Amino acid sequence: MSWFSERVDFPGHDGGMLAARLDLPAGDIRAHAILAHCFTCSKDIFAATRVAQALAARGVAVLRFDFTGLGHSDGEFANTNFSSNIADLVAAADWLRATHAAPQLLIGHSLGGAAVLMAAGEIPEIRAVATIGAPADAAHVTHSFAAHVERIEAEGAAEVTLAGRKFTIRKQFLDDLKGTRARERIGALKKPLLIFHAPLDETVGIDNAKVIYEAAKHPKSFVSLDGADHLLTRPEDAIYVADMLSTWAARYLSPAETPPTTTQVEVTETGASPFQQLARAGVHTLLADEPASVGGANTGPSPYDYLSIALGACTTMTLRMYARHKKLDPGRFSVTVDHGKVHAEDCKECGEGRTGRIDRFERVITIEGAVDDTLRARLLEIADRCPVHRTLEASSVVVTRLAEPDQTATE
Repeated sequence: MSWFSERVDFPGHDGGMLAARLDLPAGDIRAHAILAHCFTCSKDIFAATRVAQALAARGVAVLRFDFTGLGHSDGEFANTNFSSNIADLVAAADWLRATHAAPQLLIGHSLGGAAVLMAAGEIPEIRAVATIGAPADAAHVTHSFAAHVERIEAEGAAEVTLAGRKFTIRKQFLDDLKGTRARERIGALKKPLLIFHAPLDETVGIDNAKVIYEAAKHPKSFVSLDGADHLLTRPEDAIYVADMLSTWAARYLSPAETPPTTTQVEVTETGASPFQQLARAGVHTLLADEPASVGGANTGPSPYDYLSIALGACTTMTLRMYARHKKLDPGRFSVTVDHGKVHAEDCKECGEGRTGRIDRFERVITIEGAVDDTLRARLLEIADRCPVHRTLEASSVVVTRLAEPDQTATE
């Protein structure tokens, strides 16, 4: 299954907007998940991107976002702490629940792993949790700036350099970590837990995985990432995590609820390429695009391709309904549709009263079985009764209006 990524944002714990990506399967969605990134990282770090995209290719929609004050999200990192990260995770779940479907799976990398262990109990729909290279205690992150801890305690704040970037760490961040009771929350998790950890992880030692595993109740599982580093910089390691995770989680994830029947189809730009669109029709998600020859990325059928698909699909469905009603067995139906713009005067099949350039759909129906001439003629008549055929030939009305402005966006 293929996937695509959509840029989104949503309000975090303090109302500031958090930048996010929603990685979606191109086909049916099995479930939704949230992926939390590592300390001072972002949603776009290689490990988060690879794992999320690989899961999307396996039918799981994944929301990954920048915590408050990081990446492209609003806020100041210096004003955040571990508790605010947990609150951002809950806010992410609230947004998914309101706009798509409640998340069933939480995934956390490094400190994000510690955060999902703490947040899982606050999101009632969560059915399974997975951690990747997670510390058993959130306070483990102080090892990253151990030389500055004494100064932070004495002066209330200090500027530290982590992964080549400067961050201000305040005393309240340290105090919040000290108040975290991770092992108690892990013991009370009552969710299936999968722990990934590299034996030679030099950032978060393998002993952390042992502590998490022993604190957790069953069902719990451990997968050794032999040869991997903490950030899963090798593509094969991130893909391995996604493969194992999707297989393990399938046991616990329930199918997404079927939304109420609606005649509406929603189409939204993805931002992944100039013309790529995400179309939602009930539980189904589709991509539309333009060919490369006109500046598109050719990641999906064009709008006119979809129009031809609609005509072809409606034709075969109409023929099948007729055959079933008459208890006929003509074999499989297939249809090819070719669309083009022609001058009305050059179109002998177009009838009278048409001028200028018009749309012409040429439809060729193939019948797999042996059918006599009488039935062939009758099936051709039935094909012309296809509802989409009639819609295309009749005059339709398209009524367009602008949606009302979102008042909250200006407040």
